[in-house]
Amino acid sequence: MSSSRSWEDDDAARAMADDAADQARPDDASASASTSTSPSDEETVKGDRDEDRLADFAEDDQATAPRDPVEPARGRSSVARRYRELLAADDETASASEADRSSAGAAGPELATSPKGSALSIPDDTPSVQGSAIPSPGSSLPSSLAIRPGFSSPTPSFRPFDQRFRSRISSPYLSSPRPSSPASLPGHRRNISLVSQLLLDHADAETPTPPPWEVVRWTKLRKLNGQVFSEAGKRSFGTPTCLAISAHIVLGTSKGIILVFDYNQTIKMILGPGTKAVESGAITAIAVSADHTTIAGGHENGSIFTWDTTRPAKPFLSIPPLDPSHATHRTLDGHVPHVKVTHLGFLGTRHTALVSADDRGMAFSHLATRGTGPLGRTVKTTRILGRYPGSQPPPGRTLKPSTVLAFASLPLGNVEMASDAMGLTAMLTPYLLVIVSTTPIAQTQHKSARPKEVAAHSALTGCLAWFPGVKLKVPDPATGSSISKVKLVYCWSNVLTVLDVDEIPAEDKDKPPGLKFKARSRWKCEEPIVAVQWLSRSVLTVLTVSQRLMVLEDRSMRMTEAFDLMGKHIYHADLFSRQLSDLVENLDEDDPSMHGVVADAFYMSFKAYKGRLFLLGFNDVSIGALSNWADRLIALVDHGDYLGAIKLATSYYTGDANKLTVGLPEDAASRHAMVRDKLMEIMSASLRYAFGQRQRNPGSVDDAHLQELAETCFAACLAVGDAGFLFDDAYEWYEEAGVQGVFLETLEPYILDGSVTAVPPVVVKALTAHFAGKGWESRLEEMICHMDTATLDLDQVTSLCKQHGLYDALLYVWNQALGDFITPFFDLLALLVPLMQDDQPSGDAEAEMRAVNALKMFPYLSYILTGRVYPTGEPLAEDAAQKAKSELYWMLFSGKSIQWPRGSNKRLLTRPGQPQEPSFPYLRLILKFDAASFLSALNEAFEDSFLNESPEKPGIGSAGRDLPEEQVFGMTVDRQYIASILMEIMNPSDFAARDTIYLDMFIARNLPKYPQYLLFPGSTLTKVLVGLCKYPGPDLAEDAQLSAEYLLSVHQPPDVADLIPLLREAGFFRILKRIYRGDKQYGKLIETYFEDPEDQKDVFNCIDVYLRPQAGLTRRQVHDIHQAIRQRAAELVDLDPAMAAATVAKHVPELHRHVLDAVASRPELQHAYLRAILEPEKSGPGAAAGGPADAASLVEEYLRLMCRFDPEHVAEYVGLVQSSNLRLEQLLPTMEEAGVIDAAVLLMAREGQVQEAMGRLVRHLETLEAALQGLLAGSRDDAQEREDLQASAEELMQALRKFVLVGIWLCQSQTRTVRASGSGRRGQKAPLDAALSADEKLWLDLIEIAVQITKRLSSTLQTLPSGPAPAARGDASPPGGRLDAEKLLALLRSLVQTTFTALLASTSTPGSGRSPSAAAAAAAAAAATAPTGADPDATVATAPAAIGIGTNLSFLRILRAFLARAAAASPTVADLRGVLSSIFSAYAYEEAMLRLSNRLLERSLFVGVAEAVELRQRGWRPRGSTCEACGRRVWGPGVQGAGVYEAWEEKRAAEERERVERKRRLFGERGWGRMGGGAGRSHGGMLAVGGGGGGGEEEAEAEEEEEEEGYTGKGKGKGKEKGKGKDLSPGRVEESSGSQHRHQHQYQHQHQHQPGAAEDPREGLATGDGRSVISTKREQQQQQQQQQQQQPPVLGPLVLLACRHIYHQSCLEALLAKDEFGKEREYRCPIDG
Repeated sequence: MSSSRSWEDDDAARAMADDAADQARPDDASASASTSTSPSDEETVKGDRDEDRLADFAEDDQATAPRDPVEPARGRSSVARRYRELLAADDETASASEADRSSAGAAGPELATSPKGSALSIPDDTPSVQGSAIPSPGSSLPSSLAIRPGFSSPTPSFRPFDQRFRSRISSPYLSSPRPSSPASLPGHRRNISLVSQLLLDHADAETPTPPPWEVVRWTKLRKLNGQVFSEAGKRSFGTPTCLAISAHIVLGTSKGIILVFDYNQTIKMILGPGTKAVESGAITAIAVSADHTTIAGGHENGSIFTWDTTRPAKPFLSIPPLDPSHATHRTLDGHVPHVKVTHLGFLGTRHTALVSADDRGMAFSHLATRGTGPLGRTVKTTRILGRYPGSQPPPGRTLKPSTVLAFASLPLGNVEMASDAMGLTAMLTPYLLVIVSTTPIAQTQHKSARPKEVAAHSALTGCLAWFPGVKLKVPDPATGSSISKVKLVYCWSNVLTVLDVDEIPAEDKDKPPGLKFKARSRWKCEEPIVAVQWLSRSVLTVLTVSQRLMVLEDRSMRMTEAFDLMGKHIYHADLFSRQLSDLVENLDEDDPSMHGVVADAFYMSFKAYKGRLFLLGFNDVSIGALSNWADRLIALVDHGDYLGAIKLATSYYTGDANKLTVGLPEDAASRHAMVRDKLMEIMSASLRYAFGQRQRNPGSVDDAHLQELAETCFAACLAVGDAGFLFDDAYEWYEEAGVQGVFLETLEPYILDGSVTAVPPVVVKALTAHFAGKGWESRLEEMICHMDTATLDLDQVTSLCKQHGLYDALLYVWNQALGDFITPFFDLLALLVPLMQDDQPSGDAEAEMRAVNALKMFPYLSYILTGRVYPTGEPLAEDAAQKAKSELYWMLFSGKSIQWPRGSNKRLLTRPGQPQEPSFPYLRLILKFDAASFLSALNEAFEDSFLNESPEKPGIGSAGRDLPEEQVFGMTVDRQYIASILMEIMNPSDFAARDTIYLDMFIARNLPKYPQYLLFPGSTLTKVLVGLCKYPGPDLAEDAQLSAEYLLSVHQPPDVADLIPLLREAGFFRILKRIYRGDKQYGKLIETYFEDPEDQKDVFNCIDVYLRPQAGLTRRQVHDIHQAIRQRAAELVDLDPAMAAATVAKHVPELHRHVLDAVASRPELQHAYLRAILEPEKSGPGAAAGGPADAASLVEEYLRLMCRFDPEHVAEYVGLVQSSNLRLEQLLPTMEEAGVIDAAVLLMAREGQVQEAMGRLVRHLETLEAALQGLLAGSRDDAQEREDLQASAEELMQALRKFVLVGIWLCQSQTRTVRASGSGRRGQKAPLDAALSADEKLWLDLIEIAVQITKRLSSTLQTLPSGPAPAARGDASPPGGRLDAEKLLALLRSLVQTTFTALLASTSTPGSGRSPSAAAAAAAAAAATAPTGADPDATVATAPAAIGIGTNLSFLRILRAFLARAAAASPTVADLRGVLSSIFSAYAYEEAMLRLSNRLLERSLFVGVAEAVELRQRGWRPRGSTCEACGRRVWGPGVQGAGVYEAWEEKRAAEERERVERKRRLFGERGWGRMGGGAGRSHGGMLAVGGGGGGGEEEAEAEEEEEEEGYTGKGKGKGKEKGKGKDLSPGRVEESSGSQHRHQHQYQHQHQHQPGAAEDPREGLATGDGRSVISTKREQQQQQQQQQQQQPPVLGPLVLLACRHIYHQSCLEALLAKDEFGKEREYRCPIDG
């Protein structure tokens, strides 16, 4: 098969093309049908995604595709991936294991078969923590051999009854995975073929290798191109403009000529020369009828001509554009003259029925009547889409620019469909998909809007294509129908949708059927789609705007191929941008439905016909065909990539590849028949080629390449179901070349995952030799256990298993091949006999290996006794399971040693050196070896129904007489018999306690599960319970307690009280709690909670449950609980102080004091306890919610403890509690000792000891000063040793500041108290020379101590040596340990500044017109004139004018007294000046900060206002165009008839008149204003400001101010006094209400000046008859209202709210009036509130 055939080979090429197309086309799969309906395509697609899952666009159809029954399950192949990952580690493990076996001193291997390392299955009981075994004290009997220290075996703590045995081989996770498809196999050394590239994830491949085949074989039609695109051809015919394909290749040209070629590229006819067609402009659309005999051409001027190919000389039909006269009167339909016909199509089989569309968005149906020629026929044209230019839109709607982006009539298929006669035509506009039927009448069948998934602002494109219904060779697997559905694919921008059309037969046969349209699939492309075609029924081809071709499968919407066609130079033209220019130019960035650009049209250049693609380029015409599956396989083989060819053929066979694209049928049987032979042929050729190359050149094909070849052949043969090829052909090639090991290692994962179960004996022999030779016995054992035993050499396998210790495989072979379950078990028991002869293990490697292998008997017993195959875990057949269980029970519980096999006289002796065997020898041997594991296996066996006592059991009764002895005895064994034998054998005299404890747990756990099958006397069960209490080690405590709980659930000992000490000693607290709860001994129950270390905190819940009123306890029981709480009070608080406090406060609040006394030695617990009571919000959830009755004493104690543990919180808490009952003499010493002076001051102030509080505060400040002085004095000596001086000094400064603030709070509180008490004497001000009040003295003391501290510390700081400045900003201290004096001075001065600022704020009155800084400066200046010898407690009278009117004199008195004291204490003026400097600097600093803050605030305010203005200017866009109340349209399209434009014109005229009027008032026409002696009547009928004299801007400004103030009603007489009124002229009324509001007032203004109205300018004032101006105004308003009611309604203002709802103002006010909101100036929305 060659892909380079020329199209010039006419007949052969055409025949091959047609045959190949016809072969591939009907075999393609059809899309699945859906019967659900949906109102729109978008909703249908969404519904399908959620419900039917018909369009799953992820490429996962491999998982859902139907599988061939021959193909093996692919799920098991996940095992081989894990296998390859573990292969290297397995090799290392195997080699290490062999090394350990050969070394005598090596440590023993891990006991993998023990339950210790096995995963948990469904547990019987609650799991416990695993610990270590501790032997029972005083035990002289040896424990089980398996748990002795000499062996690496599980300890008694491995919890045998909570875990189930699982063999190493049975775990599915250790089976080796195999790739799920051949494409996942590792790459080979040659160039990787594209097969794996296409099947793997493209995200993982960086640079995919191009395939050796052409995806599409393109051929240029050289002969045709030479005739059409040559210079001579262009001169004669013009350049090609469009293309149509049918039985001919039809080209339309720019000169109005149609060229018809056959597939031999011979021109058959030239249509148009010499007719009117060449005068009608270029050909813009071509259509060919269904029988290929009629060709239609649409021209640039709107004309349409059809041509009969049998008579091409003149047109068959001529359809001219609409005559202008008809266009004016709309008497006929047709294309508008000089409008391009862009789309054309025939309807059904008729030659005289056409549909067409033009670039103006109009579409027409043309039906010609029958006649005797062109002149005898008449054409009836019907408009089916669009509107004529100039036509008016329907009311309330606007015409948007539109065109027909895509257009197609339904073609005919190879089967007759009812829809063929309906003339279905699909049209795609920028907004809608419309499908109409044109026969018998034009009728819309379906509409669908553009999907929302279209990318925002993408290129506007549109295309569509029909695929008719066809008859299938194979019924559709989805629908079962042999006829496919009609379907339509359409694209908007980058979104492609497939629409199915279902025909619903009509009840009346004469009527057309009903059609049901359903959008089945949707796919999104990365870029806009410009053309789409059906390559076959199931394959789509898509051309994007960047000229990239993509191939899609219809059902899965999976892109299978994609390549670039930019080099083809496809012809395209701009057909739509002129019509849609407004749509693009008015692009709204906020509207995602708009498009930014209109793409060129490609639909006339991209066609598909019978599986071939046709492209019209600017310089040539090309034809392309997708390469089929056979071409691709041959291309890979020719390229030398035979591995890739096998993988690709395998994927074709299984259906994992893109079968539809390459021409393979979807039906599995048909596809298998086509591909199987080719696949087997390629494998045979590949094996010959590979081994031939190796024979000629051994280095050319290495073992790795042969391994990959083997893996590929394995995958292919298993997919085909022909494993014989592997062992008959492939293995022979590997064996002859001496590399059979490669084949055998490749075979391993397929055996393990069950893909290969039958292996020929020859291969098994080689497999055994190869793996045994490499030391891989464990891997060989796994393979043997997964093989079909019928193919094995039993002698060889059993001897090999015994030789290498492969006991799992040995057990499997004996069981499955021979049905013998006792012989292999005897082999395991034989390993124990030498081990049990010595009291202590020998410790050598051989004994260790014997113990390890012997441990496999326990999982073996577990599997067989529960009816499972060992070691795979598969279920045994019912008969085999019955036989196996009976024999094993007989061997273990028959009570004697047995001969096996029967008649062999072979007897296994457990004590070879002794003359007599004990009873139950094999059972004793196993129990002595590992009692725990054996009882664990029996625990699983007890779950099997075989042990039930049932008469229907086989072997019981008459049916068992023909059975052998072992089966008859085994079937009589039941649970009671087994338990009795075990209790008899495992007595304390023969077994150690660490062994018998497991029997006790075994009985205790199984008795509740099988009470109908197990029966024991009470003494026995009590003995078991006592044994559980005496467990040998703490690691078994949880297991023993759990077992005891099981036992006590069905057994009640008569002497429970005697067992309680034993239970308490054993630590079985859960059992004790249950006993005490059942006996209602709640006090002891509480005590038990405290004793239980694992559940102590649950005591709170227990107390809460039983002390609540609903519990119904007696007084005695409540007293017991209280007594338990008293006794355990300390422990209760220690568990959780908050929970303890909450519990006691809720139920026994009287015990608070007792609880606190109980934890007196731990004051931290007292503090936490009291905090939970008194401050529950700080203790978190669960704390006490209410305070106790004796809260006062508890608060005092809490405060004392808080001073110790949380001193920072004392002051805050003191401010919250009531201090009336607190004893200050008890608390103050503690507070002072803890340094909590602020809290002490607060308490003293609350008690009225304000002066004493200030005294304590002053003393504390002096103490802090002394500490700081000492620190500064010591800094001179040890500055080099202490580097934390600066931090310590700053800490003391902060303490000074803190307590100064406390003093300020104290003074402010006292000042507020004094003012509140003297509120009745606010008008009386104390004179300046009055004595200081109590609050003023507090201020004076505080100021004085602050100034003194500042003064003394300042002098000390100034004498310190100054250190270098810190290296960086923010350093804590200067280098070298020196102090930063400047920083400390700044902190020090802030004390005085803060104090005086607070004083000023507290003593200044709000009536002062000055700032605090100005008032302070004036006060200081006035106070500075006081004589230095004045009385400290009095002030000297000064002029109050220095402070300002309204200033409180208290500040002056305090300042005066302070300065007097300072003058008395400081004899020099310099000291006084320093004090004043500190005072003034405080206010200067404050004023500067205020000024800076003001500037920052103004700047921020300006930015905020600017943003608000900008947002306001942008405006709001209403949600709708109608009033939300009345529903009338208020703006936008459709509001023309409401007179909006006229109202706007009137508003503009009113504004102009207002402007002229204002200019006249402004520039001197004062006569208008002087009418009536200074108060004239305005044109609006309302008073306006007048007056003689004055003018210019001042007059205008005054007039505007008066208009803003409004009417005051102060007119007197006839206007001699000036009256104030609001100008209600149209320019002044509610400018913010909008233009329509102004129009309303303008209407009123015009109406008031109708003829007959009063013209006296003085009528607006008070008249001589006593009527006022207001009454006149009311009369005029009533007249206006009556006249307005007679006039038609005028436009009113609109109100647009922030929620974007719009209303008429009148409608909104009417709505709000109902809710009593009508008079508000600010509206609220009735909808959103």
